[in-house]
Parts: sequence; structure tokens; C-alpha cells
Amino acid sequence: MTNNNNNNNKISTKKSGCSCFRQRLVLSTLSGKRVKIPNIRSKDDNPGLRDFEASFIRLLDKVTNGTRIEINQTGTVLFYQPGLLYGGSVEHECNVQRSIGYYLEALLMLAPFVKSPLRAVLKGVTNDPTDPSVDLLKVTAIPLMKKFGIDGDGLEIKVLKRGMAPAGGGEVLFTCPVRRSMKPVQLTEPGKIKRIRGTAFSVRVSPQMSNRIVDSARSILNKFIPDIYIYTDHMKGASSGKSPGFGLTLVAETVNGTFLGAEVVSTPQGQGDPVLPEDLGRNCAKLLLEEVYRGGCVDSTNQSLALLYMTLGQQDVSKSLLGPLSPYTIEFLRHIRDFFQIMFKIEQQKPGEDEQKGGEKVLMTCVGAGYSNISKTIK
Repeated sequence: MTNNNNNNNKISTKKSGCSCFRQRLVLSTLSGKRVKIPNIRSKDDNPGLRDFEASFIRLLDKVTNGTRIEINQTGTVLFYQPGLLYGGSVEHECNVQRSIGYYLEALLMLAPFVKSPLRAVLKGVTNDPTDPSVDLLKVTAIPLMKKFGIDGDGLEIKVLKRGMAPAGGGEVLFTCPVRRSMKPVQLTEPGKIKRIRGTAFSVRVSPQMSNRIVDSARSILNKFIPDIYIYTDHMKGASSGKSPGFGLTLVAETVNGTFLGAEVVSTPQGQGDPVLPEDLGRNCAKLLLEEVYRGGCVDSTNQSLALLYMTLGQQDVSKSLLGPLSPYTIEFLRHIRDFFQIMFKIEQQKPGEDEQKGGEKVLMTCVGAGYSNISKTIK
């Protein structure tokens, strides 16, 4: 899959343990370098890989061909030798401890480089409080992928059934076309916010919940911009999953086509205090304003996706203006350095005098690795 001939290089990542587990396996699959992860929760009362991580490894096994995975008896050491990225039609039952977003984020990174276009049906929890939901990835990650030249009819994330934590029961379809290489980007002008869109959803509760969420979110956002439209999505019957819940996803679009997203979802049934729909709507509106304050051309959820696409781009300069880097992104940059030997030039940008004061921005610059999908024939 990769055009590097160093498939025999073994990277024994210095950082052992389970943090950034997905990052290492995804980058290992793309670079073709095998990886060994020791000390996975070895000091824990319940040592070794969790069920959701084992499920993630099984998903990688389904989209690749010839991957070799060895796990010791206690599950505390993982050896992963990646095969070829194959893609094709995949169906996967995601573990309900984490949402489908956890698995989908990795597929977004791998999908453009597979051999045959990916069509993945993921089943499980569509919205939960810890991971980015399917709705958020749909409105922020897909437009970002289009900027890197991954477009066409084939690119979409579709929620077929909703499933809330803890029992799940949701179903999501993700399809993505194949690209030979990524085009370099210059994402330096985020632009001003022109409109806000959103989706308030409710399943197995009164449909009135969605309307209450919308009213409370608008009460805050109306002070800033008139063009706000929040759809209400109430799924019934078989498509509403197995657990009750509600939530809100908001996305702000700028004049230059940057999408900044935020979301909040209700507390899962039987886990902690229930949340009022009014509070949830207000919290989500405030989170969106926080995201707009952080600014940049990519929102904080998709920073690592954008940086990966820049790394794998053609051998040309890519630039991207980001808000403050999240800890996850910082760890991701270290892993990009380990697997692809690509370093980013990081410049802090101070907001100008005439501009509204936002968070401190960071301009990331790199020269792509010239990674190309060798299984994609030249037309």
C-alpha cells in the first residue's frame, strides 16, 4: 500500500500502554511498519485490552488483508503487523462501551487509501458523551475531506438507525471513494461565521424534548447571528435503538467553507443525574461559541485528521491554521514523526489589532510524504 520500502522496519513505540492506541494502529497500517505495544494496563486491577479495543482490532482486520495480530494471554502486550489496505464491503458490530464515532474516526483516516472503495456498516451506539458522534463527523469531517480532494457521490455518512448508550442498537453507513493521492491544501483563512445549522434528536422519549432543546439553544445563539436553523429528528420504532436519550449537534459555517462543530448528549440511562433538555441546549450553544472562539480552519475534533491528510499529501507544502492544539493532537504529531519522519513547522499567530480577539491560533506547515495509493491504477 505504501511506497516506502521499509516494511521490515519494526517500530517498538517508546510510549507503552493503551493511550493513543488507535493512533498507533492506524499509522502503522498506513506506513506498513509493524508495531509492538507492551504494558497495556499492566498495573491495573483488570489488566490488558478492553473489549472495545479488541473490537477495534477486529475492524482493522476486516478492512485489511494479511494483517498479523498477536496478543499475549493476559492481553497486556500487542504485536501488530499490518497487511494491505483492502476495503470493500464491511459490516462490523461495534462494542457498546464506546460509540461508533470511535471506530469511524479511524476509518476516515484509512478510507481514501484502500484498494476497493469502502462501504462500511457499523452497528452500536451512535451518540454517547465521550466520543465524537456520527452526526458531528458527518457535518465537520466530510466537508474537510472534500477540501483534500476526496469528493464525488460516494462520500457520505448516513444514520440508518439511532442507538443511545448504554444498549446501542444504532446503525450507520459510511461510504468513501478511493484516491490515488491527497492534494496539498492552504487552509489559512477561516473567514467569518455566516450561518449555524444543527440537529436536535430524541429517541424513546417525548418528541417535545427536541423542541425544548432547540428553543434553549436559540435563546443564546440568536444574539449573535440571525441565520440559524436547527432540525428536529425524532426516530420511532425499530430505528430508535434500545435506549432512551436526546442530544444536540450544532455546526457553524464560515464564508470560506470552514465548519466548526459542537455537541452535547444526555446522560445515558442509569448513569448519573438526568439532564434537562433546556440545560443541554444552552450548554451546546456555549460549546459552539467556545469552538468559534478557538477558531482556525479545522475544529478541535478533526485536527488530527487534517494533519494526517497533510502528512500523506503530495510532496508539496501544505498549510493549515488551527486553534489551540488539543493534547490528543500533540500526541498525534509525535506519532506522525515516529512513523512517517515528518515534522511540522509550528508558528503561533497573534490576532491582529482590527480582528476580534479569539484564541491563539497555530499555523501548521509541512511538506507531504508523497504517499500514494499504489493499488489505484492511473487513469
